[in-house]
Amino acid sequence: MQKWLALLFLLSLGVHAAPQDDITAVLDRFHDAAARADLPTYRQQMTTDIVFLGTDASERWQGAEFIAFAKPYFDKGQGWTYRPRARHIDIAASGEVAWFDELLDNDKLGLCRGSGLLLKTDSGWKIAQYNLSMPIPNAMIENVAQAIGGVAGETDGEHADEDAASRDSADSTGEETGSETESQRRCKKRHKTNRKADC
Repeated sequence: MQKWLALLFLLSLGVHAAPQDDITAVLDRFHDAAARADLPTYRQQMTTDIVFLGTDASERWQGAEFIAFAKPYFDKGQGWTYRPRARHIDIAASGEVAWFDELLDNDKLGLCRGSGLLLKTDSGWKIAQYNLSMPIPNAMIENVAQAIGGVAGETDGEHADEDAASRDSADSTGEETGSETESQRRCKKRHKTNRKADC
């Protein structure tokens, strides 16, 4: 009997969790460590050169830069809590790269989305990129886009009259009266860099 138990024990050592389970565990530890402001555990889930993208367009941190951003908050015990609601994981045929997307609940922001990339390393799966965003319902997206445009910077003076004329080309029902589409008009607007927006 003892020989059989020993054999079963040895066989169990060779059985590993499915890659999806390992990746799920990494992402769960990542969120749990952030909620507990546990910086050492948080760091262990990432590659050293992780790219973290926040909800604001200016929020792009890489590697030590992201840890430097998080540390003052964690030192005060002020982490951030995102509770996974649903998650999808895909793994490349090589078995070395995985990508994911997940819906998250946050007390302040409500429904959020995380997505990113993991790499299989000698010490297990590590998050190489994490992108936190807020999904916007389609019914609200034009109002949100207009609000963001107002914050990001107005059209430069050179095109102000042209943009005003374009806006006036829609009749009172909101439909186009000219040949120019709403998308084409939006593409004329410029960013702070004074370059045309990508369309």
